[in-house]
Amino acid sequence: MKEHTPKDEIGLFTKKVSRRNMLKTAGVGGIGVVIGASGFGGLLTLSEQRAKGQTKDIVPFYGERQAGITTEAQDNLYFASLEVTTDKRSDLIQLFKDWTEAAAQMTAGNLIGEASLNTNMPPKDTGEAKELSPSNLTITFGVGPTLFSKDGTDRFGLKSKRPAELKDLPKFPLDALEDEWSGGDICIQACADDLQVAFHAVRNLVRIGRGKTIIHWAQTGFQRTKQADSQKTTPRNLFGFKDGTVNPDTNDNKEMNEHVWVKAEDGPDWLVGGSYMVVRRIQMYIEVWDRTILKEQENTFGRHRDSGAPLGMKNEFDTVDLEAKDPNGNRIIPEDSHMSLSRGDGKAKILRRPYSYADGMDPKTGSFNAGLLFICFQRNPSKQFIPIQERLAKNDKLNEYIVHRGSAMFACLPGVKKGGYIGDSLFG
Repeated sequence: MKEHTPKDEIGLFTKKVSRRNMLKTAGVGGIGVVIGASGFGGLLTLSEQRAKGQTKDIVPFYGERQAGITTEAQDNLYFASLEVTTDKRSDLIQLFKDWTEAAAQMTAGNLIGEASLNTNMPPKDTGEAKELSPSNLTITFGVGPTLFSKDGTDRFGLKSKRPAELKDLPKFPLDALEDEWSGGDICIQACADDLQVAFHAVRNLVRIGRGKTIIHWAQTGFQRTKQADSQKTTPRNLFGFKDGTVNPDTNDNKEMNEHVWVKAEDGPDWLVGGSYMVVRRIQMYIEVWDRTILKEQENTFGRHRDSGAPLGMKNEFDTVDLEAKDPNGNRIIPEDSHMSLSRGDGKAKILRRPYSYADGMDPKTGSFNAGLLFICFQRNPSKQFIPIQERLAKNDKLNEYIVHRGSAMFACLPGVKKGGYIGDSLFG
């Protein structure tokens, strides 16, 4: 048998092999057995054919806009905020190029890089998602204000390109922000219908960035699965209430252009087609909530818990009437309810994409360490999230049961065409 040279390995294995098809093809004997039985050419031809025909559970990575913003929310999230440790612009550009290639492979259900037969070297793919489906994986990249300048230093020649909207959010009343849950130079949002697939994506991207980036903070998230709710009703948060009822319609291009996507007139040009992401890590005092009577819970949200309908109405999507009063002249939906304050005059809308989290026990209190990783996208944070949060921070009845521990803002880059790389509009 001819000994395979490193050149042979590269030539044969740079062809992409889907995770699912590798298992099917290899069977219980593993890929090495199949290679021995059928030869490299047979294995790769079969895998490549299946990968081309496989479209189920795949969200394309390449496109005009990044996936993971208007994409139907997947069951799980793994979010990571990174710090850039290199001071070389060329390193950063190469990193985004490497991430682009890896992200395109993983979202298509492929392994990263070429398989290696050299057992004296670590594999290029960490392997934990090998036999799993793509699970509708999306990977969304964003850049924070500190990537452009930090402590007055223009880090990568980008300072003049920082949009005025991209800055730390103001400190809102009752904020209890912690550095360990705030900020970051770059964010990676990986969403998938399988948590292991989402984790695998971030793990491998962080691995590729070793020596150039480190993790600043990270958070898993979940919502009800599609299997558990085949009707795909509005997800409920950990207080048991529906969250996201009044989101703008992601299938309506007019609404998305008006509220979510950065336009040419917003500036700068490199972000056109992108969006601003706001992230807030909100701890929820669920034990306190559990001792609260239902009437008070519903008055806090301004909705009926079971149906999700506005108070005084029957159905979740019934028209809200904030001026409606009961026979005693009191507003049916309290003015300080979460719904009333977040709605305001109804003109400012944000695209919410939140996930619940549960991180065991809070060692300080012995209670659940659980809450919401609130994520939203918008075109102009100063006209959308910030005024909404200012109203909520001052008067929201919900403040008795929550506290904001983390905060960050990122500019989510426009999408990328094949042959380009994420961030090419920024660095070009």
